[in-house]
Amino acid sequence: MWIPTEHEKYGVVLASFRGTVQHGLPLEIGDTVQLLEKCEGWYRGFVHKNPNAKGIFPCTYIHLKNAHIKNKGQFETVIPTEDSVITEMTSTLRDWGAMWKRLYVKNDGDLFHRLWHVMNEILDLRRQVLVGHLTNDRMKDVKQHITARLDWGNEQLSLDLVPRREFSMVDPDEISVTELFKLMEHRHRKKETPVPASTHHLFVHMKSLMSSNLGEELEVFFHIYDGRENRPLSERFFVRLNKNGVPKSPEKTERQCTLFVDLGSSDLRKDVYIVVHIMRIGRMGAGEKKNLCSIQYRRPFGCAVVSIADLLTADSKDDHLLKVYACTTESEWYQIHENIIRKVNSRYNLSGSNTGLAVSLQLLHGDIEQLRREYMVLFTRGVSITKKLGFSDIIMPGEMRNDLYMTLEKGEFEKGGKSVARNVEITVYVLDIEGQVMKSYVAAGSGEPGGDVYHSFVLYHNNSPRWAEQIKLPIPVDMFRGSHVRFEFRHCSTKDKGEKKLFGYSFVHLMQEDGRTLPDGTHELIIHKCEENANLQDSSCYLKLPFSKANLPGNNQAVKGTKECFWITSFLCSTKLTQNGDMLDLLKWRAHPERINDSLLKLKEIDGSEIVKFLQDTLDTLFGILDESSQRYGLKVFDCLVHIINLLQDSKFHHFKPVMDTYIESHFAGALSYRDLIKVLKWYVDRIIDAEHQDHIQQVLNATEYIFKYIIQSRRLFALATGGQSEEEFRCCVHELFMSIRFFLSQENKITSPVTQTQAVFLRTFPAVYGELLKIFTVREVAGFVRETLGSLPATARAECPLEAVKLHCIAKTVESQLYTNTESRCILLPVVLRLLQAHMQEQRDLVMCARILTSMLSLVRKYDSTATEPVVSEEVDLIVDSLLVVLMRTILEITNRPQAAGTNMRLQFQDITGEFVACLLALLRQMSDKHYQQLLQAFTSKDDLRDFLLQIFTVFRILIRPEMFLKDWTVMRLVTNNVIITTVLYLSDALRKNFLNDKFDYKVWDSYFYLSVIFINQPCLQLESFSPSKKKRVLEKYGDMRVMMGCEIFSMWQNLGEHKLNFIPAMIGPFLEVTLVPQPDLRNVMIPIFHDMMDWEQRRSGNFKQVEAKLIDKLDGLMSEGKGDETYRELFNSILLKKIERETWRESGVSLIATVTRLMERLLDYRDCVKLGEVDGKKIGCTVSLLNFYKTELNKEEMYIRYIHKLYELHLKAQNYTEASYTLLLYDELLEWSERPLREFLNYPMQSEWQRKEYLHLTIVQNFDRGKCWENGIILCRELADQYESYYDYRNLSKMRMMEASLYEKIMDQQRLEPEFFRVGFYGKKFPFFLRNKEFVCRGHDYERLEAFQQRMLNEFPHAIAMQHVNQPDQTIYQAEAQYLQIYAVSPIPESQDVLQRDGVADNIKSFYKVNHIWRFRYDRPFHKGTKDKENEFKSLWVERTSLTLVQSLPGISRWFEVEKRELVEVSPLENAIEVIENKNLQLRMLIAQCQSRQMQNINPLTMCLNGVIDAAVNGGLARYQEAFFVKDYIVNHPEDGEKIGRLRELMFEQAHILEYGLAVHEKFVPQDMRPLHKKLVDQFHVMKSSLGIQEFPAYVRASPVHFTNGSPRSSCRNSVPNIISPDGARVVARRSPLTYPAVNRYSSSSLSSQASNEVSNITGQSESSDEVFNMQPSPSTSSLSSNHSASPNVTSSAPSSTRGSPQLQDKHKHSRENSCLSSRERPVSAIYPNPLDPAQRATPHQIGDTTLPRSDPNLSAPDKVRPTFSSWSLDSVKEVNNTQFSDTVGKLLCPPVPPRPPYPGSSAKTIRSQSPVPTSRSPQKSSLPPFTPSPTECQSTGLVSNSPVLSGSYSSGISSMSRCSVSEASGTEATTGDHPAHQGPTMPNSVSSGSDELIRRENKTPPPYSVYERTNPRRPVPLPHSLSIPPSVDPPALPPKPHQQRTSSMKLVPASDPRRADGVPHVPRPRPLPRKVSQL
Repeated sequence: MWIPTEHEKYGVVLASFRGTVQHGLPLEIGDTVQLLEKCEGWYRGFVHKNPNAKGIFPCTYIHLKNAHIKNKGQFETVIPTEDSVITEMTSTLRDWGAMWKRLYVKNDGDLFHRLWHVMNEILDLRRQVLVGHLTNDRMKDVKQHITARLDWGNEQLSLDLVPRREFSMVDPDEISVTELFKLMEHRHRKKETPVPASTHHLFVHMKSLMSSNLGEELEVFFHIYDGRENRPLSERFFVRLNKNGVPKSPEKTERQCTLFVDLGSSDLRKDVYIVVHIMRIGRMGAGEKKNLCSIQYRRPFGCAVVSIADLLTADSKDDHLLKVYACTTESEWYQIHENIIRKVNSRYNLSGSNTGLAVSLQLLHGDIEQLRREYMVLFTRGVSITKKLGFSDIIMPGEMRNDLYMTLEKGEFEKGGKSVARNVEITVYVLDIEGQVMKSYVAAGSGEPGGDVYHSFVLYHNNSPRWAEQIKLPIPVDMFRGSHVRFEFRHCSTKDKGEKKLFGYSFVHLMQEDGRTLPDGTHELIIHKCEENANLQDSSCYLKLPFSKANLPGNNQAVKGTKECFWITSFLCSTKLTQNGDMLDLLKWRAHPERINDSLLKLKEIDGSEIVKFLQDTLDTLFGILDESSQRYGLKVFDCLVHIINLLQDSKFHHFKPVMDTYIESHFAGALSYRDLIKVLKWYVDRIIDAEHQDHIQQVLNATEYIFKYIIQSRRLFALATGGQSEEEFRCCVHELFMSIRFFLSQENKITSPVTQTQAVFLRTFPAVYGELLKIFTVREVAGFVRETLGSLPATARAECPLEAVKLHCIAKTVESQLYTNTESRCILLPVVLRLLQAHMQEQRDLVMCARILTSMLSLVRKYDSTATEPVVSEEVDLIVDSLLVVLMRTILEITNRPQAAGTNMRLQFQDITGEFVACLLALLRQMSDKHYQQLLQAFTSKDDLRDFLLQIFTVFRILIRPEMFLKDWTVMRLVTNNVIITTVLYLSDALRKNFLNDKFDYKVWDSYFYLSVIFINQPCLQLESFSPSKKKRVLEKYGDMRVMMGCEIFSMWQNLGEHKLNFIPAMIGPFLEVTLVPQPDLRNVMIPIFHDMMDWEQRRSGNFKQVEAKLIDKLDGLMSEGKGDETYRELFNSILLKKIERETWRESGVSLIATVTRLMERLLDYRDCVKLGEVDGKKIGCTVSLLNFYKTELNKEEMYIRYIHKLYELHLKAQNYTEASYTLLLYDELLEWSERPLREFLNYPMQSEWQRKEYLHLTIVQNFDRGKCWENGIILCRELADQYESYYDYRNLSKMRMMEASLYEKIMDQQRLEPEFFRVGFYGKKFPFFLRNKEFVCRGHDYERLEAFQQRMLNEFPHAIAMQHVNQPDQTIYQAEAQYLQIYAVSPIPESQDVLQRDGVADNIKSFYKVNHIWRFRYDRPFHKGTKDKENEFKSLWVERTSLTLVQSLPGISRWFEVEKRELVEVSPLENAIEVIENKNLQLRMLIAQCQSRQMQNINPLTMCLNGVIDAAVNGGLARYQEAFFVKDYIVNHPEDGEKIGRLRELMFEQAHILEYGLAVHEKFVPQDMRPLHKKLVDQFHVMKSSLGIQEFPAYVRASPVHFTNGSPRSSCRNSVPNIISPDGARVVARRSPLTYPAVNRYSSSSLSSQASNEVSNITGQSESSDEVFNMQPSPSTSSLSSNHSASPNVTSSAPSSTRGSPQLQDKHKHSRENSCLSSRERPVSAIYPNPLDPAQRATPHQIGDTTLPRSDPNLSAPDKVRPTFSSWSLDSVKEVNNTQFSDTVGKLLCPPVPPRPPYPGSSAKTIRSQSPVPTSRSPQKSSLPPFTPSPTECQSTGLVSNSPVLSGSYSSGISSMSRCSVSEASGTEATTGDHPAHQGPTMPNSVSSGSDELIRRENKTPPPYSVYERTNPRRPVPLPHSLSIPPSVDPPALPPKPHQQRTSSMKLVPASDPRRADGVPHVPRPRPLPRKVSQL
C-alpha cells in the first residue's frame, strides 16, 4: 500500500535507473528527486527538472537528504536544509553543464576550456565544504572563493547577477527593496570598478649578471631612487653573486627576492627609478695578476637604472635585462646613477656590449596582508622585506620600528707623507654603552643578515673620496642610550703585501644626554689620527674627545682648522625614540613645572608623527595637568586636546583613532574632567556669534565628537566612583550646553558669514554625538535633543546656501545612526526628517543625499515590519506616503526626462540616484497595504487630482519597465519591480473603474492604463520561454506568470468599458495584437477574444470592420518580422475567432477577415523563416515575391507593397540577380508618373518630386539591366528617358542618354551572352512553406548551371526534401504527406518573338535574347510506345507525350521562378513525329546552306557534319524505316485518315533529297582540299540514298525551281551585295517585319563534333533493332570542343518504370539512358527523334495561320483551305504557276512566279488529352552562334523544347566552340504583305483547338504582371511601345516569306503590324495593363 512520506522528502539519485517497470520513472545519476509516497522498498515521486512526469523507482537508488517543506500538502515545496552556498553551487553547476555543452557545439573553445577548469575547481571546493573539516576562517575563504568563481562563470555565460550577503543568496522577499538594490549595486561595482589600491609594492627577483669579464664575486645593491628630489626612497636590498654571476645561495630565495613595501601612489612616477649598484670583491685593479695580493677589496663595477613607470603596464612578472654602465672616472661613482638618469654620456659608458643584469620585476597592489593571501606561495617560499626610508603614507598603530640609517658621504684626507693619494677604506663598528662591539647590528641592506663590522668600498688613489654608501643599524630601543658608532680609516696598499694601515678614526654618539637621539641630517665628524698599532678596544680613551666640529668649544681652533674631515648623513625611523626636545619637556612636566605653559604652547608645533608615537603618554600628561591646575591651564589643555583630536582627522594618522578610543575606554582616568570640558566648550559656543575669527572655534566644534566622548566617559567614571552624585547638575549643564548650541544654530546669517560656516562645522560632527549621549540619557531624551537641535535651524534658508547641503548630510547621518533604529526615537525624529527631505526633493536639490536618506529610512521600515510594532510601522508608512509618494514619483519623472550631462561621472551619478529613487518607490509601494491605498485615494479631493496621480504613477511604471532602467543581468531586481507594479495596478484598477467610467469616462487615463499593461506583458524579463528550466521553475514558484495575471486584468477592464470600447478602436488593436503574440497559451486564450469584441463594436458603429482589418494587417507585418508569433498562434487565432463569430449576423465578413489575416500570417511566418537563413537563395526570394503579391493583389497595401519591392530588390542585388532586380524595381517605377507632384522622404529616397524619383529609378534600372546583360530592356527605358529630356529641352542629358542607348546596342552586337537553362520544379508535401506547398514552378537557372547542379542546389536549399525518381504527376498521398518531395526536370522555352528568330539576316547575338526572354510557355516531351512494339521497326508505335506549361508571369521577371498557371498534355502520333523530324532537319539544312553561301560561316565543318549525318543515316536505313512504317499498304488501309500526312511525309523526303543535292553542290564549292575525299564519299552515298528512296528524278513540283536562299537581312537589298544566285526567279517582294513577332526558334547543341559523328549516329539510327537504342546516346554538356559525358543526377533523373507512363517495358540495357531521357530535355537524344512541331491547337489559331515556317499543313483545315505554295527564296525547284483563287486573293499580285500546290495534307491524328498551350520552343545549352548538324531522320535534333545533340567523340576544328549553333525557325508567325488584299474568313475551328479569340481571352484574363516593361505609358509624350519588351498581342502577326511548298490559308486577311484593327473588323485588344495607382506621396 502506498503511504505518503513524512520525513523522506528529498533525495539524490545514486545510480541511473532505466524505469523499465510499469509506471517506472527513468533516473540519471545526480538527479534530485522529490518523494511523494513509499511502498515496500519503492518510492513514488518526480525529478525536479521535470516535475510533470511522476513515477516509481527503488529506494536503494536514492540517497536521502534533509529538507525543509513549504506549503505542506498537495502543492508543497521541498528545500534542502544544506548550506545555501552548496545549494546555489549545485543548481548553478547544473545550469552551466547544459550551456557548457552548447559552447562545445558552437566551437567556442576558449570559454569551453576555462569554464571546464572553473567547474572542476568548484566541485573540488564543494567537496571540501561538504566534508565539514574546515576551520571557520578556512571555510570563509573557501566560500568566498566559490562565490567569486560562480560570479565569474555567470558573467561569462551572461547569466543573472546573484545578490548575496555573507556568501549566501538573498531572498528578495526577506529584505527591503532598497537593501536589495544596494546589494545588487555593490556586487556590480565590485565586479566592474575595483577600488584602486593606495599602497603598492615592488617585487624584485635577482637572477644573474651576464658579462664576459667576470671571475670575481659580486655584490648587487637595489634601491628605489627619487630623481626629482635626488634622494633614495628606500633602504637597500643586498644580493651576493658568485664568480659566475648567479646568487651564491640559490636555495635561499629570501636572499635573492625582495618586496619593496609601502610605496605610495605618488611614488609611481616616471622620475622614480630602480637603481642597481654592483661591487666586485677582488684586486684593486681589475687587470692585476692573481698572485700579487691575497687581500680583497670592495671595488666599483657598474650601475643599472630602470624607471618604475615602465612596470605599470606589466600585469605579471616580466623578466628585464638591464644594461650595466661603468664610470669613466672613479671619482664620479657616487653620482653615476644620476648621470645615467640625466643621460650625461660623457661620465659613463657601457661596461661591455654583452653585459646585462637579468632581473624579474613586478608591481603588486594592496596592503601587505592582502598580498599574503593572494600570493601565498611568494611568502611561504621566502621573500625579504625592504622598507621605505621613513614611515608609509598611513601609520598603523602598533607598528614597531627602530632603524637608524647612516650614509657614508665623503671624506677629506691628507697624503700623509706619501707621493700619491691614499686608497681609503672605512670600517664601521657599533659599540654599546660598555664599549663592546654589538653583534649583527651593521647591515648593508635587507636580503643578507647583519654583521659585526662593515667595510666600505675603496676608491683608488683618492684623498677626497665620495662614497654615498648607505648602511642600516637596526639597534634595539633599550640599547640606544650610551651606544656609539666608530669609523676607522685605513690606507689599502697596492704593494705585494697588500696591507691595510690604520691612520685615523671618527665616532658619533647615537643619543644625547637629555634623551634625544642623533638629529637627522649631515654631520661633519672629526678624524682623530692614530697609529697602526693604536688600541681602540677601550672606547673610554676617546669618547671624551670631541666627535663633531659642530660640538667643538670655540677655543679649540686647532682641531677646527684641520683639513681632514669625514661627513655622514643620519636618518632615524623609530616609533619609540624622538629627536624632539619639546616633546620630552612636555612628557617630563612634573620635573619642570615652570615649563608647562611653554610646553603646552609648543605642542601645536611638534610634528604629528612625534605626537602619535607618544599619544597615550601625551594624553595622560594633558589630563594630569588639567586635574592639578584646571583653573590655570584648563583652556590651554582644552586647546591642546582639540589639536590632538583634529590631528587624528588627517588621513595619515586616521588609523590612530582606535588608539584614542581604546585610551578613552581603558586608560582615561579623568573623573573630574567633564566639568572643565563642558565649561570650556560652552564658553566657546557662547562666543561664536560675537567672535571675529571663527577658525579656532570651528576647530573646537570639529572635535566635538571626541570632546563628548571624554565628557561622557569622565561623568561615567565620576558616577561610578561616587555612586551617581551630581547627576542633576550634570544634566543641567548638558541642557544649558544644548541651549547655547540651539541659540547659535538658530541665527540667520549671510551666506558668506563665518557664523554660517561654523554652523556647518557643528552639523557635520553633531550626529557622532548621539551614540555617546545614549550611554547616559534615555532614547527619548536623546531624540528630544536631536529634534530640538535640528528644529532650531532656520527654515527659510536659500537654495544656494551651503548650509542646506550640510543640513541634509546631518539628517542622513541621523537616519543612519543607532538612535534612529529605535522605534521610539523614529516616531520623534521622522516628522523633522520628512519635512527637510520633502523640501529638498520638491526643489530638486541635493538629490543624491535625498536618495541616500530615503534608502536608509525605508530599509529600516522593512526591517521591523514583522515585529510587534506593526501599528507603529503602519503609521510610519502613512507618514512617508503622505509626505513623499507624490514627490518621489515627480522626482523620478524629472530625473529620467532630464537630458544627460556630457560627463561620464555626471551621467553615472544620475543613473545611480535614479536606481535608488526607484528602489525607494518600490519599497514604499510594497509596504503599502489595503488601508494605505484607501487612505491615499481618499486623500484626493477632486477627480482632477486623482486623474493626475494615476497618469503620473502609470508613467512612472512605464519608466520602471524600460530595459535600461536596470542592468542586463539584474533579473532579480526586475522581477521584484514587476511584482510590485502588478500588485499596485490591481489596487489602482478599482479606482479607475469607480471614478472614470460611464459619464465620468476619461480616455487619457484608460489609454495610459492599457499602454502600461501592454508593455508590462511584453517585457523581455517576463518571457519565461527564454529562461532555462530551473530559472523558469524558480520564477513561477515565487511570482507565477505575471503576464497571465496582467492579461486577465486587461480583459476584465476591457469588459467594463462597454460602449467606451469604441474610443480604443482601432488604436489598441496593435498593442493588444502584440500581447496575443506572446507565446503563452493562457494569455492568448484570454486576449484573442478581445478582437471579436472590437469587430462587433466596430460593426455596430460603422456597419463594417475595415478599420480593424486594416490595423491588424498593418501591425502584423512589423510584429512578425521582429520574431513574434508562430504557427500555433495562427491556428489559435483562427479557431478562437471563428468560434466566437459563429452566431454573429456579420459572420461572412468576419470569416473573410479572419481568413485574410490567417493567410497573411502564413506568408509572414514563411518569410521570417526564410530570412533567418544566412545566404540569399530561391526560397527567400520566392517567399518575398509571394508576400509582395499578397500585399498588392489581396490587401492593396501600397506602402507595404513598396517596402517589400525594395526588400526583394536588395535580395536580388545580394544574389547578383541584376535582371530580376531591374524587373523588381520596375514595380515601383510603374506606380510613378512623370509629374511634378512632391513626394515625401521614404525608405532611402530623399524628399523630391515624382519626376525626379522616376528618373532616378529609370537610371538605376538601366544600370542593373546593363549588369544583367539584358540590354534590350535597358534600351526601352533609355528611349523613354530620352523622350522626357527632349520634352524638357534638356539636351545635355538627352545626349548622355542617346550615348548610353548606343553603348547598349554595341554591347548587344559585341558581347557574348550565355543562355540559361530552364527547370520545372514541383514542391509536394505539407512540410514545404505555404507559398511552395503542392505547387510547380519553372525556374531560370544560373549561367552554366546544368540539371545536376540545379537539383543539387535545390536539395541544399531544402535539405530535408526527398528527390522524386519519376516525372509523373504525384498522387494525393504525396500531396498530403508530412514530408517534402522535390520533382525536378529540364524544360524548354517557347519564345514569343518568332519573327526576329525567323529572319535570315538577324545576328545570333540578337536572336539569343529573344530565345530566352519574355517566355510564358515551356514544353517537355516524353516518348513512349503505344500498342504492340515492333522490334523490327519501332517507329510504328513510338508516340510522344508533350506537356506544355504556362506560367503566371513571364521569365525573366521579379523572380528566377514562377508558378505554373496551366498545364496541357497532348500526344503526338508516330507519323506526325516523323513529319516534324524531317521538317526540322530540312530547315536546318537550308539555314546552314544559306549561311555558307552568305559567307557567314567561317568554317564549313557544321555543314559538312550535317550533310554527313543526314546522308549517312538515310543510306543506312534511316528514311527507309519511315517508308517501312508508314508507306506500306497495311498502314494506309488501317489509317485512312492519315493519307494526307503520308503524302506530306513523302513530299518532305523528296524535298530533303533535293536540299541535300543542292547542299552538296554548295559544299563542293567551299570544301577545303583536305576534305575532298569526304565530299566524294558524301556524293556517292547520296546516290545510294536516292536509289534507296526509289528516286530517279524529282517530281515536277520539286524540279520546278532551283533552291533559292535569301541572303542577309530582308530589310534592304542594297545592304547585301551577294545576289540571290540560287534562285533563277531573282528577287522577291519581302514585307518588312516587326521585330516583335518572331516565333520560336530551334536551338541545337553541338559541343563535340568529329568525323566519327555520322558513323555513330548512323549506327544508332540506321542499324538498331529497337528505337530505344536512340536513348542510349549520352547528352553533350555545352560549348566545349572536347567530347564528354554529362548525365543527370540519378536521384532525380532516373524515371519510373515505363509501365507507369503507359509505354512498354524497356530492355534492361537501355533503362538508364531511357530514364535519363525522361527528365532532362536539354540532355537527352530523344529530341533528335521527336522534335517539337506546332501543336494542332497552335496551328489552327487565326493569328498563327500562315505562320508555320516549317513545311507542314494544318491538320484541322480542309484541303481547299490550305495555303498554296507561294514564291520563296527557299524554293528548291522552279515550279509552274497554278491559278488558285484563294491564293491570289490572299496574296494579291506578286512579282515572282507562282509555285504549284503541294499534295493534300490531311488533318492530324494527334489526340488532344488536355488543351495545349501556345507555341512551344526549343532549348539548348549551347551558347555559340553556328548551328550544329542534325542527322535525319532518326537522330535529327528536336526543334522544340527538348533539344540536344548526341555526344560525338573525336575532335572538331578549333573554332567550333564559338560557332557551334545556329537558330532555325520552327514555330509560325504571320507576315504582313506590302499591299492591301481582300480578306477571307477561315473556317470554324474544331472544339479540340482553341481559337485565336479564346487565346486572347486567356491572355487577357491572366493576372498581368505589374512589372511588365513593355506595358509602360508616357503621360507627357507618347512613346512607341518597345517591341522587344512587349507582350505579343493576340492579333495576327506579320507573315514570313513562305518556305518551299508551304501552304498558306486565305481564310485570314494579313494585316500590317501597324494596323490597329483586325481583319474581321474587330479592334485589336491589347494585353490589359493595370492603370498605375497613385503612390500616396511615397
